[in-house]
Amino acid sequence: MCTLGIQGKRSWLALCATFGCTVMLAAQDWPRWRGVNGQGISPETGLLKKWPSDGPPLLWRVDHLGMGYSTPTIAGGKIFGMSYDGQDEIVWALAEKDGKKLWSIKIAAANKRIGYNEGSRSSPTVDENRLYVLGTSGDLVCLETESGNVVWQKNLQKDFGGRMMSGWGYSESVLIDGEKVICTPGGDAAALAALNKKNGATIWKSSISNAGGAGYASPVVAEVGGVRMYITWLGKAVVGVNAKDGKFLWRYENPAGRTANIPTAIVKDDYVFCSSGYSPGGSGLIQLIPANGGIQAKEIYYLEPNTFRNHHGGVILVGDHVYGGHGQNKGIHSCIEFKTGKIVWQENTRDINNKGSAAYLYADGHFYVRHQDGTMMLLKANPEKYDEVSRFKLPYDSGKPSWPHPVIAKGRLYIREQDVLLCFDVKDASSE
Repeated sequence: MCTLGIQGKRSWLALCATFGCTVMLAAQDWPRWRGVNGQGISPETGLLKKWPSDGPPLLWRVDHLGMGYSTPTIAGGKIFGMSYDGQDEIVWALAEKDGKKLWSIKIAAANKRIGYNEGSRSSPTVDENRLYVLGTSGDLVCLETESGNVVWQKNLQKDFGGRMMSGWGYSESVLIDGEKVICTPGGDAAALAALNKKNGATIWKSSISNAGGAGYASPVVAEVGGVRMYITWLGKAVVGVNAKDGKFLWRYENPAGRTANIPTAIVKDDYVFCSSGYSPGGSGLIQLIPANGGIQAKEIYYLEPNTFRNHHGGVILVGDHVYGGHGQNKGIHSCIEFKTGKIVWQENTRDINNKGSAAYLYADGHFYVRHQDGTMMLLKANPEKYDEVSRFKLPYDSGKPSWPHPVIAKGRLYIREQDVLLCFDVKDASSE
């Protein structure tokens, strides 16, 4: 079995505490969007350093899950996801061991009026014995993980006057922080909101003028100068609000796109890196500075959109460098110095350029990258050069864009492709 060692376990527990994770997790669970720390990083070791030409062994495949772009999450021996099943939007649970279907439940009518209307976008968030999901029409639902029974339900449009910045439906994966559920309705009177995770009661609503609707990113936690805050994209800017009462703290507009702001922000200490792939877009690093009883967002650098802009595959900070795909629907692999914005390297060959947006995951010294055309790549996290190790084509093609992000849990790589879930064995047997 993969182990972290005593120091690794302590570090992982510290991450859980920092990012408000209260569920009792196995160290290798993946209980929310982009993992337990919300930054796309897995703590696992002992994984394959190279794949066979046709990819790692396929352990099992589950069909007929319903359509959607929702990335699955994994905790407590179960896999959770969301789909459109005909005219219904559903949440489902599978057995982690073999993919056996455990339960599914309708939470809303399938919203077929949105762009790319094949199905759900949000990843379920697991906390203790509860599951929190957000449908494309803004249906925020708390369910029991064991049975799928609904505990409480709200709607971000009807209950909070929320709206999206454009027409692709609600897409964020909600954040659990202590006793609160943090979500992004997107209206000026309730740009963000905190609800009681047990009963759905409103704790606070964050009023932000000219919010521009909800973005497509998911909220993350930061703490600067003793102030705990939540950070996410809205339609007009990246914003920070006080975790205690939702009070608006700061905003940063330079990289915002007019159509959609999608990548989840990266936070390290008092720095925030954000990117948007749509015009005008681009990327930027800000430093959060306590000032006059509040927080000032100071721009450290701004990268023009032709230099680096991430579409919806996400960016990941490893060491002192940010890695991710550059360009709208291009996914050109890039490495950037976090503190300076210097482009260290960028792989811009025709081969890469034609594969579409690239979804990134980091584990055991490597990036697991899924391109829009269904190509999977294994890249070394090398700040000196582009270092491709392996690639293969996914064995199932739905005919739709290959967008859900890769997930790793307990030595297994999970890939959602619309109504199919593929489970690969990426554990290195020699490391056991």
